[in-house]
Amino acid sequence: MDTSQLLKGVLDLAVLAVLREEDGYGYDVLRRLRASGLDEVADASVYGTLRRLYKADLLTSYVVPSEEGPHRKYYRVSESGRVRLEESCRTWRTFAKTMDQLLSAS
Repeated sequence: MDTSQLLKGVLDLAVLAVLREEDGYGYDVLRRLRASGLDEVADASVYGTLRRLYKADLLTSYVVPSEEGPHRKYYRVSESGRVRLEESCRTWRTFAKTMDQLLSAS
């Protein structure tokens, strides 16, 4: 199965989950996703997802000066982002349970 297709459907949820407890900048989010086991996630996909979630008011951002290189734009889950994350978690758990049942029947 092509996991890149699965990632497209759950990347919003994964990014919100990664940022739930700790703010992060683009590369940091990418690194944390990969460390969690999403090795195939592409850089451009994560940066695009961050921009899209920000435009949808699911994330807020702020800039932190850096002594090494350019300033970093950090992202934080907004209140509406936390609501979306809760809703998406419920949807995911229901979907995953259904798939587990289907696959166990095989």
